Amino acid sequence: MTARFFHPQPMQPGELVMLRSDTSHHATQVLRLQQGDPVILFNGEGGEFSGHLAQIRKTACLVQIDRFSDVTRESHLLIELAQAICTNEKMDWIIQKAVEQGVTRIQPLTTRRSVVRLSGERADKRQRHWQRVIISACEQCGRNSVPELLPLLSLSQWFEQKFAQQTETGERPRHHLMLSPAANHRLADLPPPQPHECLALLVGPEGGFTSEEMDAAHTIGFEPIRLGKRILRTESAALVAIAAAQTLWGDY
Repeated sequence: MTARFFHPQPMQPGELVMLRSDTSHHATQVLRLQQGDPVILFNGEGGEFSGHLAQIRKTACLVQIDRFSDVTRESHLLIELAQAICTNEKMDWIIQKAVEQGVTRIQPLTTRRSVVRLSGERADKRQRHWQRVIISACEQCGRNSVPELLPLLSLSQWFEQKFAQQTETGERPRHHLMLSPAANHRLADLPPPQPHECLALLVGPEGGFTSEEMDAAHTIGFEPIRLGKRILRTESAALVAIAAAQTLWGDY
């Protein structure tokens, strides 16, 4: 398989581009690529650029761009994952696998029962780390569009944003779903989303949502949905829901 790298700069065929130092290190020291080996670059603006390693230097690699391919591997189903943050390894897993499954946008949230608390520099550091996880997942799975990572918010702040959007448009959402093992409805009970309609999945922390949080979610239009008869961990619930939605309405 040809190695893929994210290069956040404009590119065009015939151009010689210099990879970032961290990307160059990964290409040569981790993947052990040699001069002349084929590579694929993408900048997140759509499509991908095929080329080869033209030069390998101590601090950077040069890639000769040979051609551009206007290829997309995006699902037509738009999915926003609103995930209550959890421990580092679990959160990384959720983000990585959500990207692989085609999620469009990721909204990290803090809730009343969140075990992890982030603020200030710690929050900024984790945000940068999650962005790297997203890019790495895109490199691996073949996506040429990078899912949007939204700033960390409290659940109440996010609800306020959703309420403001509804007030502005005058419309209540049809596919805003909150995962709950106590719910009566399943994904299969719902009508398919309309084209360009975003499916929002709200997933709670390890201890679940409080009754007050569930009431607030219901007030702004979130419908409780269950995933089978079993209780799933937070790191499983989001990924199962995305896979089920892609199977019902997406590209699975």
